[in-house]
Amino acid sequence: MHTTPPLPADATDPESENRRDRLLAGLTLMFGVALVLLVPFALKEGSPFFLPLTAAIVIAIALVPVLEWLERHRVPAPLAALTCVVLFLTAANAALASIVVPAWGWVSILPERIDNIQSNVKPLIDFYANLESFVNKVIQELASSRPIQPAAAAAESPPRSILELFATSAPTAFIEMFFAILVIFFFLSGWTRLRRKAITSRTSFGGAMATARVIQDVVDDTSAYLGTITAINVSLGLVVAGALWLIGMPTPLMWGGIVALLNYIPYLGPILASALLALGGLMTFDDVWTALLPAAIMIGLHLVEANFVTPLVVGRRLTINPILILISLSFWGWVWGTPGALMAVPLLIIIQTVLNAAGKPDIAGFLFEHGTLVAGAGPLPPRPAADRETVVDSPEPPV
Repeated sequence: MHTTPPLPADATDPESENRRDRLLAGLTLMFGVALVLLVPFALKEGSPFFLPLTAAIVIAIALVPVLEWLERHRVPAPLAALTCVVLFLTAANAALASIVVPAWGWVSILPERIDNIQSNVKPLIDFYANLESFVNKVIQELASSRPIQPAAAAAESPPRSILELFATSAPTAFIEMFFAILVIFFFLSGWTRLRRKAITSRTSFGGAMATARVIQDVVDDTSAYLGTITAINVSLGLVVAGALWLIGMPTPLMWGGIVALLNYIPYLGPILASALLALGGLMTFDDVWTALLPAAIMIGLHLVEANFVTPLVVGRRLTINPILILISLSFWGWVWGTPGALMAVPLLIIIQTVLNAAGKPDIAGFLFEHGTLVAGAGPLPPRPAADRETVVDSPEPPV
């Protein structure tokens, strides 16, 4: 009598299959954690490539509504993309020209205004001089028995002027800017085909609808944030410029542009703008209280904007926990410096929108027996659009 040989135990034992699956999940989790830890250093080291690429994608996503409006009016995709790029470059060049050219004049006269700054802050300088003399005397007494070793000469001297620094970094900056412009143009010119292919390549109707929803949410949230915050920042800059013009501050449009630009950086941007206005006031006016008036005007107007105007305009839909903003600001500022800080909030919007739409798989619960850490398995359903949260520029608590 012919008998079928028994199957191996691991082919029929459900417990063996569960152990194997949990092992694979554990290895996947380990590789995922390693990837997350390595990505920031890769982004930092590869900033000449990743920074202009990321900035171009964020700008292109924000320009998609303009592109779609032009295409609805029967403008060909390449011409519509070129129009969007030209409009963006025109606005950016106008903004930079109103800031950079006057700022260069302020930097050039800074050495001549040192005496005026010193006379305004003479009490503080006297206090610091007395404190420095006391500290130096203590250090000399403590180190009298030891010869002070001369400092080692630097291997490479730093740039001696802003012009020298710009001359050494200009070719790289020009190449990165040109690369970013090309990415914006080709991203916009192929946007319609890219979106259609991403949707139609899904094998199920539900998958196609989920993909379309994610793409639309990313575009809507990013463009709504940048459009709303840009309008608020430009208005704040114009109001600050008008107030500075009334008190006789030179180049008020430049200061308004600086305020509008730095206001894109939550928390730290307004502080830096106030410090620059205080320095400009000390360079311009002879009385210390009048010199500090520009910074006081900026702080007062920013408090009104952050606590009344922005909440009234954006409402609850564009609010989020400020801790996430601080984490994003710290991370992208560490990775890419000031450009990263400027893009911290839009990148947070994009990442959060994708994660909210994709759901949260129960990896840890599956790894440590089903449902041990997180109840339920599989992705959570996306929240309705009315309940979805995005990010606001100035989420400071009311004063």
